[in-house]
Amino acid sequence: MKSIGIVRNVDELGRIVLPKELRKTLHIEKKDPLEIYTEGENIIMRKYEPACIFCGSADDIVNYMNKKICTECIEKLKNEA
Repeated sequence: MKSIGIVRNVDELGRIVLPKELRKTLHIEKKDPLEIYTEGENIIMRKYEPACIFCGSADDIVNYMNKKICTECIEKLKNEA
């Protein structure tokens, strides 16, 4: 995990503001869904991608290197390799 050197306070409603530079770098736009989960003592937040990054299908999704890919696209990639 890389520190970007920016500290934000949580407000009275439990909200934080993501720095503009971070939103721009990670292509996070207004109304984009974010997935929030924990790993040990860390809170992880990332852009939510519910479907295959190649075809958009939400069926039979596998998480590979933090990307969601459907099994059909995995088979197509195998055949092309």
